[in-house]
Amino acid sequence: MRSLMMTLAFIASMGVSASAQTASDIALTRFDCGTSNAPTDVGIRFTDTYAYSDLKIQIVYSCYLIKHGDDYMVWDAGQSMSAGAVAPKVSLVDQLAQLRLTPQQIKFIAISHYHGDHIGQVGSFPSSTLLIGKRDWDALTKSSESSVPFAHWITGAGKLETVAQDKDVFGDGTIVMLNMPGHTPGHHSLLVRLKNKGPVLLTGDLAHFRENYDSDGVPNFNTDRTETLSSFDRFKKIAKNLKATVIIQHDARDIAKLPPFPAAAH
Repeated sequence: MRSLMMTLAFIASMGVSASAQTASDIALTRFDCGTSNAPTDVGIRFTDTYAYSDLKIQIVYSCYLIKHGDDYMVWDAGQSMSAGAVAPKVSLVDQLAQLRLTPQQIKFIAISHYHGDHIGQVGSFPSSTLLIGKRDWDALTKSSESSVPFAHWITGAGKLETVAQDKDVFGDGTIVMLNMPGHTPGHHSLLVRLKNKGPVLLTGDLAHFRENYDSDGVPNFNTDRTETLSSFDRFKKIAKNLKATVIIQHDARDIAKLPPFPAAAH
């Protein structure tokens, strides 16, 4: 009996050690993935209930690098370099180069949803496995225009995994794509568990700015109102239960929640 108890204690201690090691090897870096125009009147397109009267918000475009041990994942691909006034000043590839990384080192390119300001530079990662919501993939592959950035994967030349529900990306619970439909049919948010900062939730476009998040606001271009409200409910419960830092990807006021590039949160 004593031998069995010692063996179980050893296994448990190994598990704790492995978990702690995994957590310490995770880092989150924000990339600037587009140059926003002047503050946007969000009462025009970002509500279906005539809210936010005269409210102007500085919209930003964000992408993220997640380091998981020796593996890397990029979350969202921002505006394309040919997007005109809102195009990034520095490409994702060049920002990676400042971190001494190449696109070939990115294991996963994960997309929150198929809108143009989140997929613009996805083609820069042809050797990466594309992770995208299944319902989004089904929708965009029916549209010749919106599918252009994904041509490499549509032709079968690239590795693709469509995500129907949640996806534990690395199989240890530290990086999880969360199924949050409504903005688009297959929209996902992302949970990143950091050792020091704690859990971080990246919204995708579940919310575009703080007032939108606080009021469960539904933009008039969302694909499903009921799904949006259900996703808000789930997301907020996750945030509360995990005591997570919520980062609204399009709100300039949330940039400071992560260290400025090239630094990373751990």
